[in-house]
Amino acid sequence: MTGFLDSLLNGLALGSVYALIALGFVTIFKASGVLSFTHGSLLLLGGYLVAVLHDDIGFAGALAVAVLVTAAAAGALDRLVLQRVGGGDPHAAHVQTIVTIGVDIVLVTDLARRIGGDLLPLGDPWGSAVTDLGPVTVADSRVAAILVSAVAIGGAFALFRFTPWGLSLRAAAEDREAAALMGVRLTRVRTAAWCLAGALAALAAVFLVAFPAPGLERTTGQIALKAFPAAILGGMTSPVGALVGSMLIGLTEAFVAGYQTDLHVLGEGFGDVAPYAVMVLVLLVRPAGLFAAKGAARV
Repeated sequence: MTGFLDSLLNGLALGSVYALIALGFVTIFKASGVLSFTHGSLLLLGGYLVAVLHDDIGFAGALAVAVLVTAAAAGALDRLVLQRVGGGDPHAAHVQTIVTIGVDIVLVTDLARRIGGDLLPLGDPWGSAVTDLGPVTVADSRVAAILVSAVAIGGAFALFRFTPWGLSLRAAAEDREAAALMGVRLTRVRTAAWCLAGALAALAAVFLVAFPAPGLERTTGQIALKAFPAAILGGMTSPVGALVGSMLIGLTEAFVAGYQTDLHVLGEGFGDVAPYAVMVLVLLVRPAGLFAAKGAARV
């Protein structure tokens, strides 16, 4: 029972962090139809900024700067690069998706060069502290990940539901041409979506490299790819689906790792591919995702 509860808490923590990244995937897709592959580099950028700034301005200050800079970088990428690609081409979103792959390679290469072979601490206040919750010992960073992610995700959902931008985003997701004719400024809506996704990626970086992880390294950005199946599972147009898919992926990864000895027949590295295996199994039954709107476009 202790092992089960331990895996459950770890899975919820991982799922909460993956939800921050998956929500970025979905927000960008809803606003622009672009499947962003820049999340790995944005996550790495946010984590790197916290790592190099926390000694000078403290963890909270470094995190604030990282969130703002990463959000601005994501918005600038959309406004200055992606929106200039494709023009009036009906397949512009597909071209822009391909461009994000190239941009990600460039950014990751530069950040990896700066990080080198080092493991960079982020100076988070939780450190290696742990808390006993009944029979289970859980890292304080895991508890913080659940709480902070819940607040951030709640704030994002409030933006979607109660703000003019959220209404514009939902209108653009339904029909871009009709939304434009009704006065929705699609350029601003999609750039704001990219900014929000960048901010969420920077926040996720803090918890992905916190204890028990060893710290930020040049391959940390690859973790963002684990949130990709979560977004696909839920349906690329559904924020709720991104949340549910992330929890499913997080719990799957945690339980596979926790019961690795019982699953040895599947191989020692099965935990790394388990999220994608779950994605394939679900899509065999629900090809559009668990919460995809009827008639939604798929990539």
